[in-house]
This record gives sequence, structure tokens and C-alpha cells, in this order.
Amino acid sequence: MPNAEKHLTEQNNGALYGLRIVDLTRVLGGPYCSQVLADHGADVIKIEPPQGDEVRDWGPPFHEGDAAYFIGVNRNKRGMALDLTRQEGREVLLRLLEDADILFENYKPGTMEKWGLGYEEVLRQRFPKLIHCRISGFGSDGPLGGFPGYDAIVQAMAGWFSVNGERGGEPTRLGVAMVDMGTGLYSAVALLMALYERQRSGLGQYIDMTLFDCAVSLMHPHIINYNMSGNVPVATGNAHPNISPYETFRTRTVDIFIGAGNNRAFAKLCEELDAPELVQDIRFVSNSDRVKHREPLKAEIESRLMKVDGSEFSERLLAAGLPSGPIYNTAQVVAHPHTAHREMIVSKDWYKMTGIPIKLSRTPGAVRRLPPRFGEHSAEILAQAGFDDQQIAELQNSGVVPGKRV
Repeated sequence: MPNAEKHLTEQNNGALYGLRIVDLTRVLGGPYCSQVLADHGADVIKIEPPQGDEVRDWGPPFHEGDAAYFIGVNRNKRGMALDLTRQEGREVLLRLLEDADILFENYKPGTMEKWGLGYEEVLRQRFPKLIHCRISGFGSDGPLGGFPGYDAIVQAMAGWFSVNGERGGEPTRLGVAMVDMGTGLYSAVALLMALYERQRSGLGQYIDMTLFDCAVSLMHPHIINYNMSGNVPVATGNAHPNISPYETFRTRTVDIFIGAGNNRAFAKLCEELDAPELVQDIRFVSNSDRVKHREPLKAEIESRLMKVDGSEFSERLLAAGLPSGPIYNTAQVVAHPHTAHREMIVSKDWYKMTGIPIKLSRTPGAVRRLPPRFGEHSAEILAQAGFDDQQIAELQNSGVVPGKRV
């Protein structure tokens, strides 16, 4: 193939075309990360244990036995099953790693080492260019080292519950699994960093990602505020602890959210409200003044908003350059014309899921494969790794590479 034609083909296959990831992760954080990379052309081989990824059962709703929860984070991957508790399964994994760039797993710390697959002891020596990324709850050492962690558990332990919910209410879990997904996004960044560094050194490395670290890192501005002031942050409902006005307001029709983060934005809001006197009010001169007098300011604003249509007023504020918007439910988000314009709902055959948020101009992401059924590509992947038909049949018949969930 001429070089120019080959280059064009690689571009069309995505920015990460040619990158191979052996993905042993399950549940959400790891699969979300590997789907981000797969959307942009990485060849992700999703390897499930004989029991399958447990989120295949996390429904309803289901499609042909697989939960939407699984389907939503596993597109663009090839799927196989492998019993790593058996030596024969571990030998298969080692064969697959011979031409892999990344090994990605979220087993309990110590599991890979117990299987004779530890990074320092085995993988680094055998595959010096391999990048091994592990996601765990708390890491392998320290006071919480080795303990299991799910999203909500870590939300609670990293302080998220304490700053979420209504003022004076019960500590509340976030309605989005942002610890898992945030860790997935941090992991994607980490993997790309390691790949970039490998271009200089020629060497892989081990990446130690934990839900706890990522959750603490995302506790902004609460931990920062506490470290600076000594005051323990509390839940403030929809109001921002450092900015006012920045919260939900009632109107004649629907609740809307308005964010005015500086004096100019506040003055513009007062102009649109036909309330220029609020700008001169000594209680509202600066942002710190407005934070101190948050409740009377909200009362002043809502007394005027109760006379207007919230959706129309939000559009007016947006046109004036002020962040504002009505509060939508999920159905309204999916149906919104801007969601369609930004291609943030993608459909292919029966598949209808969220779109690709990273918009690259020359090498855009794409939905190339639907989420794999359990063990769907096992034979194909084994053949690609050099196993012959008889060896593949033996692995499948022995249950090392199961064809059905057990």
C-alpha cells in the first residue's frame, strides 16, 4: 500500500489505531476507560472470567440477556473468556501480551502476583515495553491497602456524601457513579502519558490507579476550602459554596439554574432582570458579599423570576452571554435538539447509547463494533495469537476458554 494511502487508512481508523490493549477489567471504571480508547481506534481485547463481567446482570433493562449497564461501556471491543485461575489460562494470557501495548486490570491487589503475573517479578522482565495499569479501591499498601472498593463506598469515605444533598439533610450519594468514571478518565490520561513517555525511553511501566486517590483529587473545592479555612464543608444543596448567585431558582414555569461567577456577569443578570438597583446594594457589591448574603439575594432574584417563563428567560440569558439553563430529566436530555446536533446519542441496529464526547477533526472516533457477547471473539483472538485449530478446540473443550458463562 502506498504510504499516503496507508496513512489515510490509519487516520480513518482512529487516532489510536495500532494500539493493542488486553483488558481484564470489569464493572465500570476500567471498561469506561477502555471504551474511550476503543472509540478512537485502539484494539481492545476484553477478557472476562468464566462467570462473565458481573454487570452483564445489572439490570433491567436488558438486550438479549445483557444489561444496558454493560452495553453502555463495552462497545468497540473484541470479547473473549479466559480462566486465569488455571495455569493454561495464564499461558494464554502471556501469549496475548506478546504483541500488546497495555495490560489493564482491576483485580484485588495481590491477585496477579498470586498467579505469577506480577509486574515487577514477571511482566516487566518478559515484556519490557508493556504498560501495566491496575485500578483498585485503595492500592496495595497503607492503612486501607488491599481492601475492596465500589463507587458508593469510596464516595462515602472520600467525603462526597458529606457535601452532597440539601443543606441540613442526610449525607447523600451522587446519582452518577463519578468515582468509577472519574477514575476511568484519570486512567485514560495516565495510559496516554505512559505511551508518550515510552516513545522516548522505549520502556513500559506500572500505573497504580485507585478509586480513593481519584475521589480525593476530585473533592474540589471542598478539601481546598477546608485546608485554607479550617471550616468543615457541608452540603449546600444546589448552591455553590464559593460563588453566588450560582444555584437553582424558581420561575413562573420551571426551575432554572443560573451561574454568575463575577461582577460583570452579576451586573448583566440584574440588567436582564430589570433590577439595576441590586448592583448598588451594599450586600451584593462583591462575590464574597453575595456569598455572605446568599439567601436575601436569592429572594430578590426569585421575586422577579416568578413573573417570567423559565425556559424563555434561560435562552435570553444565554443569548446575553450568561450561563443558565432549565433543569431537564433524562428523557428531555435525550430528546434535546442540541444533543442530536452534537451526536451525543448514537444508534446502530438495536444499539442506542451515549455518543463520543472527544471530537477530533481529522481522526474522529466512531462506533465500529457493538458490545461483544460473552466469548464472542475467543477463537478469532486465539488464532491471531498463533494458536492452531486443534489448540483452540482443546482450550474451549477444557473450559480454559469457556463459550458460556458458568
